[in-house]
Amino acid sequence: MTDSNTRDDLAAKHERNRQQRLVAIERWIEYIETHDPDEWGDQQNRLINSQLESARQSDIDIEHRRRVARAGREYAESTTDR
Repeated sequence: MTDSNTRDDLAAKHERNRQQRLVAIERWIEYIETHDPDEWGDQQNRLINSQLESARQSDIDIEHRRRVARAGREYAESTTDR
């Protein structure tokens, strides 16, 4: 396999992942539009809390956490500018 094929395979994988995320987002939008906020809000809170707890228990150093937080802020800003 050449480097070009590897890059092509990686690009295809990234596109598949992107499409899967978009489908999941569309399903989530449909779900929150058809279900009571008390139902999905509690589910969302549990998910976020579990992710935060996992992050706290990981061995990620503070600088990495700052980079992730900065990337999240930058992404949020870029999506609100659309």
